[in-house]
Amino acid sequence: MKILIASGIYPPDIGGPAQYARNLYETWKKQGHEVKVAAYRWERAVPSPLSNLLYLTKVFRKAWKADLVLVLDTWNAAVPTMIACALLRKKYIIRTGGDRLWETYIERTGELVLFKDFYQKVIDTKLSNLSFRERLIYRWGGKALRRASAIIFSTDWQRRIFEKAYKLDPRRNAIVENFCGPRLPSIEPENRSFVAGTRTLKWKNIERLKKSFESAEKGLRSKNLPDIDLDCGKAIYDSFLEKIHHSYAVILASLGDISPNMIFDAIRVGTPFILTKETGIADRVKECAIFVDPEDENDMTEKILWLADPRNRAAQAAKVAKFSFVHTWEEIAGEIVKVWRSKKA
Repeated sequence: MKILIASGIYPPDIGGPAQYARNLYETWKKQGHEVKVAAYRWERAVPSPLSNLLYLTKVFRKAWKADLVLVLDTWNAAVPTMIACALLRKKYIIRTGGDRLWETYIERTGELVLFKDFYQKVIDTKLSNLSFRERLIYRWGGKALRRASAIIFSTDWQRRIFEKAYKLDPRRNAIVENFCGPRLPSIEPENRSFVAGTRTLKWKNIERLKKSFESAEKGLRSKNLPDIDLDCGKAIYDSFLEKIHHSYAVILASLGDISPNMIFDAIRVGTPFILTKETGIADRVKECAIFVDPEDENDMTEKILWLADPRNRAAQAAKVAKFSFVHTWEEIAGEIVKVWRSKKA
């Protein structure tokens, strides 16, 4: 087949969609498909909406002979692709990632609303709560979703939220779970670092996490345990995976994380983790996860203190080692093609 992957970002950019695009590109190429990628590059040098228009022309050129057009977001790539495909009379499918509208709203307002509550509290109550740009994202992003021939979600949690918020037809929706690779050999931690490795975005809940961590550090003294530290540094994917591999634990306490790559990476290398209960993968990883309430600093402090004990850390590492779920890029690529073929008629 001739395949076009439309993504807002692509390596060397850092982020889930970039890794998803690169791995699908490489997998489909190995399988003999002709694959192209349309990502924002030099278009970023100009302001919106000109950058979006330039990206639209890129998609238009690359999608001309495509059999399958896969979009990896619901806004920056999705809206221009929707227009380009309408002009070309082609169908496209969307694979959702996060939620650009919710993330943008929290960054602007500082209101720490949980993802699961956002549409009911903010959208359903009064649309004027949104800025002009946010209303554009809601209306045009929703239109791109409704016009897609299929929408692929990584979790049923997000699917249920989006179906209600955007009035989506459930018959056009499918679930393709996130990548969880074959296990790498586990090693003893080289430090006492809890890796947060998060972007400095308000929905990532980093300020509450830092306060909880400070409280946990004080509690360590009464337990005669060695010091711990919180690592919020970012890195390119390969070096970040290596950092997780050598660290004491991973911690993710965001206000909503649909299918966090960092947790599946921690599982892959055998590193114990603390995860927000506001996640779409709760049922998938419940056998080996320590869940926290992202709105409860005391809960986070208690869980950090518990895992800071090497005996508890060893017990959690054993649970992670027993976790057997694997979902390869070859499987993901095949499942996407299967969805495409079932919905394109």
